[in-house]
Amino acid sequence: MAAVQAISRPFGTLGALVRAHALEAPRRIALSHGGRRVSYAELDVSMDRIAAALRRDGIGAGERIALCGVNSIEYALLFLGALRAGVVCALVPPGVTGAARAAMVADANARQFFDDARLAALGDWMGTPGAVLEEPDIRPGSAFNIIYSSGTTGAPKGIVQPHSMRWAHMQRGPTYHYDGDSVTLLATPLYSNTTLVSFFPTLAMGGTVLMMGKFDAAAYLALAQAERATHTMLVPVQYQRIMALPGFDAHDLSSFRMKLSTSAPFPAALKRDVIGRWPGELVEYYGMTEGGATCVLWCNRHPDKLDTVGRPAAGVEVRLVDEEGREVPQGHAGEVVGHSGAMMTGYHNRPADTAEAEWFDGAGRRYIRTGDIGRFDEDGFLTLVGRRKDMIISGGFNVYPSDIEAVLRAHEAVLDATVVGMPSQRWGESPVAFVVAKAGTAPSTLLDWANQRLGKVQRLAALELVAELPRSAIGKVLKRELREAWQGRLQL
Repeated sequence: MAAVQAISRPFGTLGALVRAHALEAPRRIALSHGGRRVSYAELDVSMDRIAAALRRDGIGAGERIALCGVNSIEYALLFLGALRAGVVCALVPPGVTGAARAAMVADANARQFFDDARLAALGDWMGTPGAVLEEPDIRPGSAFNIIYSSGTTGAPKGIVQPHSMRWAHMQRGPTYHYDGDSVTLLATPLYSNTTLVSFFPTLAMGGTVLMMGKFDAAAYLALAQAERATHTMLVPVQYQRIMALPGFDAHDLSSFRMKLSTSAPFPAALKRDVIGRWPGELVEYYGMTEGGATCVLWCNRHPDKLDTVGRPAAGVEVRLVDEEGREVPQGHAGEVVGHSGAMMTGYHNRPADTAEAEWFDGAGRRYIRTGDIGRFDEDGFLTLVGRRKDMIISGGFNVYPSDIEAVLRAHEAVLDATVVGMPSQRWGESPVAFVVAKAGTAPSTLLDWANQRLGKVQRLAALELVAELPRSAIGKVLKRELREAWQGRLQL
């Protein structure tokens, strides 16, 4: 098919690919949500109508609109229609405060704002069908979208992703077996890059995107079985909840080809459970919305490497550097920096932050800093040992929370765990664990068990049992919230 062949070109646009699919397979379903289905022919017409409405309202190519809503057909249509017009969508999480939302919209200099109420009335705003519209001249460096960071480590920053970055994501489609028969079940929000790295390749290859609203493990399994899903993107905590369902093994999931995961640490034991009980391959992506460093772990093919995040993807260069920006020797830990064809332009209106996120090698090649600390093994697989900002300096020693968390998760009573550095009069900082455990677990017993297995400088100063760990919409543990909530309650 012409659309599939176009993926091999150095550069193209999703709008052109959708047009080709509409001509080749007009009745094939492109989008599905809540029982409502949109064919490629309908999608193509809707994109034209939305592009025309944006131009009618005086919004030209390169200008911005803001989207702030939950998953819906309308959200997807507006995003895709804006792309056809060359208009940049700033994706604002609906769960933020009103002040934070206003700040993001102002930062993006958005010409129009679409929330759930306005998205619900999208049909009236779109107007009547008109003539087929041509795309403006979209260049590889043109802005595709702006994604605002979760703010887990500070004020959200607008990450500007260019068309070249998204095209690189779409070109990976054949590698992960996306095609015209794909049915990709997405249960994370469309304002997250986690979702979009599966959303766009599915449409680029002419497949069907099946969207869920609020995630529910039982509803997910029922939908996956009924719709014969072939692909999915889930964050680790969603896999955990799905695998824990008593009726999991009764579902027919034989249609699955690929199960993808990213955005948060994926425990090796959970990966092992997924590849043992859920048909199809499991692939873990390691990377950031900012792009640059991307590693891929094909879990079924490397069952002995499940404690890693895999090896650098094709066309990606990953290096490890120390605090002074010097590359570290083989086998040593350092900050992960990466270069690829899929990198952000920068942080919108934040040149200083952009410069801080960049690292350049001796030849002047640009890399993006991840803030993650990792080390490569002798086979080239990357193991993450912690976040640079989360690293605990206790008595002058560097302590990586992930090492302690791995020990805690080995206890049969531990359901979830994270470790945070808390102020200590004696050591400067000391590691404190926050654990979700099975009923009847004594925190003192668990603390003693862990400390017997940890090195001297790693030992926990305290262990607190909590009902659940605070997480972002895509499953990242919000360590800052724990630190702020417990700082005055612990005397270390």
